[in-house]
Amino acid sequence: MKVAITGGTGFIGRELAKRILELGQLTGPSGKLEDIDEIVLFDAVAPSGPLPGLDGRARVMTGDIAERDLVFNLIDRDDISVFHLASVVSGGGELDFDTAIRVNLTGGLNVLEAARARSGTPRVVFASSLAVFGGAAMPRRVGDTTKQTPQTTYGATKAMGELLINDYSRKGFLDGRSARLPTVIVRPGKPNLAASSFASGVIREPLNGERCILPVKPATAMPVLGYRNIVEGFVRLHEVSPEALGDDRAINFPNLTVTVAEMIEGLRRVAGNRHLGEIAVEPDPRIEAIVATWPGEMDATRARALGLPADENIDSIVRAYIEDFLDE
Repeated sequence: MKVAITGGTGFIGRELAKRILELGQLTGPSGKLEDIDEIVLFDAVAPSGPLPGLDGRARVMTGDIAERDLVFNLIDRDDISVFHLASVVSGGGELDFDTAIRVNLTGGLNVLEAARARSGTPRVVFASSLAVFGGAAMPRRVGDTTKQTPQTTYGATKAMGELLINDYSRKGFLDGRSARLPTVIVRPGKPNLAASSFASGVIREPLNGERCILPVKPATAMPVLGYRNIVEGFVRLHEVSPEALGDDRAINFPNLTVTVAEMIEGLRRVAGNRHLGEIAVEPDPRIEAIVATWPGEMDATRARALGLPADENIDSIVRAYIEDFLDE
């Protein structure tokens, strides 16, 4: 079978591709385990060099996800599964409404329509976000059935994606599932336009000996999950039977609610004798306003019952980043 990953050359897309290739099999539209013979990492921009950890089964395809014919060329086999990660992120979406709608909504519809055009019911895993929640009536702790009143364009497009996944699944066009993610940490590389980018930066930059400018107050609390369990959660959600999911295909992923101050404390515990760069608190009202619209806690009872993995504590997340990207 084939696997297509949109947003595939981004950090999570690459890690997911490596994990799928390592497993070698996923449940196909047949309902049985099928061997992976092709995996395509689709993205808007080609990577600057080879992607480590991939083999001859993997290739990169570049283009605009809002171009319908291109997406249909990507999703071109009946024996296929799709992981739809491509998205304009939160901060970027607030700066450019039109691009966020074109990429997140039109691009998402292209993915669903291409999957619908295949014979059978391919599985489609959609990367959603805690940003689907918001509004003055939002409780501090949100669950899978909490009303969605997103306060960013990014969150609105993710909520629309969840509804479409539910309806396309209800109609039998595909077998969808939405992974409602907390903030993913620790991402290597450079900061991006996501409003939550600081949650990785406050760990990554000091470990690199670089100065980190923190745009929120240290008391800011947010649900987080380490990238290892994000990747493993995507795979396990893909493998959950449609009967176990029922008519609500969106799942709050397991998470830890921590303050930025607790992230820094965990960093210092795990770093040991490493020299850490300075952390300077310089609140940015624009970033603080976006983060303030998100829930402080996410209930993940349903995800845990389905076997999705969780982190023990913030220290384990920091330790994983050091092992994978600093000590390798």
